[in-house]
Amino acid sequence: MHPPRYANTALPLAVLAATAIGCEPRTRRTPDDTIVVVIQSPMTTADPRAAVTNYDSKLTRIVASGLTAVDTPDMIPRLELASNIVAVDDRTMDVTLRDDARFSDGSPVTAADVAGTYMNVLAPESTSASHKTLSDRFSSVEAIGPRVARFHLKAPLATFPSDIEFGIVSFHGGAPKAGHAIGAGPYQLRELTSSAAFLEPNPYYFGAKPKLPNVEIKFVQDAAARLLMLVGGSADLIENGVRLDLVAAVRDRPRVHVETSPSVLLTYLMMNNDDKLLADRRVRRALALALDRPAIITAKLGGLAVPATGLLPPSHWAYWGDVPRWDHDLAAAKRLLDEAGYPDPDGDGPRPRFHLVYKTSADAFRVAIARVIAAQLAEVGIAVEVRSFEFATFFADVKKGAYQIATMQTTDITEPDFYFMYFHSSWIPTPANPDGFNRWRYRNTEVDRLTTEGREELDREKRIQIYAEVQRLVAEDVPVVPLWHEDNVVLSNIDIQGYTITPNARLIGLRDVTKRP
Repeated sequence: MHPPRYANTALPLAVLAATAIGCEPRTRRTPDDTIVVVIQSPMTTADPRAAVTNYDSKLTRIVASGLTAVDTPDMIPRLELASNIVAVDDRTMDVTLRDDARFSDGSPVTAADVAGTYMNVLAPESTSASHKTLSDRFSSVEAIGPRVARFHLKAPLATFPSDIEFGIVSFHGGAPKAGHAIGAGPYQLRELTSSAAFLEPNPYYFGAKPKLPNVEIKFVQDAAARLLMLVGGSADLIENGVRLDLVAAVRDRPRVHVETSPSVLLTYLMMNNDDKLLADRRVRRALALALDRPAIITAKLGGLAVPATGLLPPSHWAYWGDVPRWDHDLAAAKRLLDEAGYPDPDGDGPRPRFHLVYKTSADAFRVAIARVIAAQLAEVGIAVEVRSFEFATFFADVKKGAYQIATMQTTDITEPDFYFMYFHSSWIPTPANPDGFNRWRYRNTEVDRLTTEGREELDREKRIQIYAEVQRLVAEDVPVVPLWHEDNVVLSNIDIQGYTITPNARLIGLRDVTKRP
């Protein structure tokens, strides 16, 4: 089966972009004292305890600072509300707070606030999306002094500096109601509606104060509308909200600035390892070999991505590139399928070796990517039916294991411990734990052992060696096909200056933004 590999699915949006560019204004339309940011999905809360989506987390991290922050180029945590971290023993950590940390109402950040925040999420009745992650790590958190919080760990925890970036909220008046928390970040939330979030500086923030007095984050679902707003002058900045194949259309415009940088997000093809066909490692390897990832990056991503070898990007401190690689090789893919017992029934004829159903979200760009991948798999005789769904339905099926193959993106990969969450067998979703990250249902006892060892080993050099072996084993088994790390891409009005892109695309860069008069 040999259908066309690339369909021109970008044409309608590209035409709209060209139309907008032709009408590009001479001046911007946004206020001088406000930066207007456009994102594609609503933010629903600034309370870290209630955050569910990636966009919720972006908002909470600039309103409610954590004890640490993981927004550095190499993903090594930096101190934020904490001034010092001391190991009492291998299961007890003391964190001392900065003496100048203040919530946005002017009250001091105390160890009681730290303990209150964590214990609220650790409580058995907690409905927080962070409950399992934190309760796997901490048994309790207590205040042993006004500025010293003691964390009791369930096991030695090398990931501790990263784990305590969870946003702290004020408990001065008792436990705040969900969604009504006060934080100690550089911004405070003035108003949150169904269409926008409005922020202003926290006057008591200990660090560098935001340079503009107002931030407006507009929620615009339609991709064409986001692009039209930017080139038309009614928005100042879009980060990762424009299709990568359209970036070239605006790159040379006189009033639009484009900046890119590597990211820590991974786009991957997941395969249900419990499926009768995909349980065979040879079949999974064949799928990986059939994909021409560089061609997709060029044709569909405008070259703004790097091929992936695993969960970690090359810029990460724990990255190990000496792993099995399944680069594009149609002949090798066909041999593996033959060995697995799925010969081509009619050579170059139309009959496939077998059929797969490929589920994806209804986002037009992701559907376009799915169709290209399906066409490439057809070149080795695998017939693929692409089915798109509204995201909530799609994601529910993935968690239930009601799929064969699908594509998604990871969350921010800030720590190699994500190998535990994504590939340890204890994280396979179950009715008791429907939110487990091992949605491909991968099982490998050696990976289980090493990822457990890696989170408990405190020596960084030894951790690097442990995770090098983990990366090798997972790459060998191919439970998922790591596709690429898409670049972070910021489009901004040329009057915007000072925005810094973080590898995980957080919004802390808004703090340093100015506008040319």
